[in-house]
Amino acid sequence: MENLLLGSGLVLGAYVLIYYNLIKGSRCRSSRSLKGKTVIITGGNTGIGKTTALDLARRGARIILACRSKERGESAVYDIRRESGNQQVLFLKLDLASLASVRQFADAFLKSEPQLDILINNAGVSSDGATEEGFNLMFGVNHLGHFLLTHLLLERLKRCTPSRIVILASNAYRNGKIDFGALNMPTGGWKQNFQAYCDSKLANILYARELATRLQGTNVTCYAVHPAVLCLAGVVRTELFRYMKLWMKVLVFPIAWLFFRDCTDGAQTSIHCAVQEGIEPFSGRFFANCRVKEVRSHARDDAVAKKLWEVSESMVGLAG
Repeated sequence: MENLLLGSGLVLGAYVLIYYNLIKGSRCRSSRSLKGKTVIITGGNTGIGKTTALDLARRGARIILACRSKERGESAVYDIRRESGNQQVLFLKLDLASLASVRQFADAFLKSEPQLDILINNAGVSSDGATEEGFNLMFGVNHLGHFLLTHLLLERLKRCTPSRIVILASNAYRNGKIDFGALNMPTGGWKQNFQAYCDSKLANILYARELATRLQGTNVTCYAVHPAVLCLAGVVRTELFRYMKLWMKVLVFPIAWLFFRDCTDGAQTSIHCAVQEGIEPFSGRFFANCRVKEVRSHARDDAVAKKLWEVSESMVGLAG
């Protein structure tokens, strides 16, 4: 019995050390007020997006939740207003799997809101399927939808400088590759789905890099962020898991509850890049755990980043 208690204590102690030193991660330390600022957060009705929205609402910002579901979006608006005491939290419908919806959202926003100071491209999917235009769903939502959205809102951001763009990427980029001959390949099976997700996250980082280059001298800065811990699997417990097959959920959930970060911890780097003063010189860089992190060489390929931009322009109908 004593050996069992001793063993249990050692296991518990080890877990506490691992959690607080490796999993929990850094917190955003900025107390900056956002009164008078307007923020768009895609996918702000749940998970990291909702947690980020709540934090920025508590700082006094006017928050636009850009979400696909009207019911869930309005429910999140109610929750955030109640918890923050900020009534300047609104819902606008946006389906990133439809370029037509992206254009409608941008048009509605620009007609109704005179200001945009922070754009947080937070929404993402990890399931197979296709967008309304027939693009691979993960590449279409995680990259193309946000690419078009940012382009359509860029002039408003330039008019409200200093302004920022935050792009949720992931350490999954490490396994990603940009194959211009297969950007729109259909997926099926967990291996193909995982690869497509990694590819879309690499696209996020390359996009931030090229965007920063094109924004030099405008006082608009952008940052790619990894929402989870650096040294473990790099996954936050969010509703992204809802896209998993049942058998995968059974395997992953017990581990997730023990070793993956919750949404409050996972949102810290997004919040940091939205509000922290003095990070402007790092525009286009990748942040993790509220710090700049060097990426691998394939995520620093400026030629690929430039070509990806040009191909993306063509895919969303901006070229020519």
